[in-house]
Amino acid sequence: METVGVHGGVETKDKPGIDGDILLDVRHLCKYFTLSSGVILQRVVGLIKAVDDVSFFIRKGETLGLVGESGSGKTTTGRCILQLDRPTSGEVFFEGRDLAKLEEDELRPMRRRIQVIFQDPYSSLNPRMTIGQIIGEPLLVHHIIDPGKGGQRERVRELLSVVGLNPAMAGRFPHELSGGQRQRVGIARALSVEPSFIVCDEPVSALDVSIQAQIINLLEDLQAQFGLTYLFIAHDLSVVRHIGDRVAVMYLGKIVEVADRRALYENPLHPYTKALLSAVPIPDPLAEAKRERVVLKGEVPSPLNPPSGCVFHPRCSIAIPECSQLVPELREVSPNHWVACIRAEGYGP
Repeated sequence: METVGVHGGVETKDKPGIDGDILLDVRHLCKYFTLSSGVILQRVVGLIKAVDDVSFFIRKGETLGLVGESGSGKTTTGRCILQLDRPTSGEVFFEGRDLAKLEEDELRPMRRRIQVIFQDPYSSLNPRMTIGQIIGEPLLVHHIIDPGKGGQRERVRELLSVVGLNPAMAGRFPHELSGGQRQRVGIARALSVEPSFIVCDEPVSALDVSIQAQIINLLEDLQAQFGLTYLFIAHDLSVVRHIGDRVAVMYLGKIVEVADRRALYENPLHPYTKALLSAVPIPDPLAEAKRERVVLKGEVPSPLNPPSGCVFHPRCSIAIPECSQLVPELREVSPNHWVACIRAEGYGP
């Protein structure tokens, strides 16, 4: 008999892949890092809870924005989905298969379906390889094109055109390109194996503002052209507002709010989300001067020793004694709007 559970803003049955629209289904994902002391005789002194019981889903063809401060666990979540870091516990269902349980030889064909665009366009490209070699390497690794038949060069030229670069750049090296051009090369490399899902790990944070807009527009065009699905990781809510269909807010290893883009920006319910949105500048000087600022007190606690109860309560302006004792569940307080806060409007038994 199948049972129905609720997590991350969706009802799912225990049988994976039961909803044909869901491409990625992350359930109770945890990633803990061991902290040791000593050089020769290492002694475990604690666990860093980088990702702690995170659940969410992504439908085919949509973009889920994952936002939060530096150190909140966003990138680690993406790396666990990609299996670059193996989860401590939890499940990562992609197209109905739990990636966390697959061995490396079983993961290899799945990696063609899941790709990543890295944050830093300077360190993510091998400086000793030409642009053509960088983009063409995945074609050889996954045996997509026979190198002896000359198809690799044509495919590289085609991919360069798709991302808005001159095919003649195939013979150049990364240091000869600007930051925006390098990031386009990274996008072309991810597209080369024809993936269905791409983890975008802060792909515009290292670029100038004008270039950021170009890259975001490119990602949206590619999504429409190839039917791609994105997990878009960012710390800037104004960036996610342009590309995300839904937004998940992360704090100290936990997701505290998930909602459709419009609902989250117009009616944020979690105090942390309100604080993040209040830090986003408004172009209108009059509106900027009148709006209420939410200033967080203190510093982000250490994931080595997270607070009891709600992890946000030491910095929360509306916290009550129960907040330090109860761990709030991510619950639906309005249609498709989920929040983990016992003081949020509509949150109750």
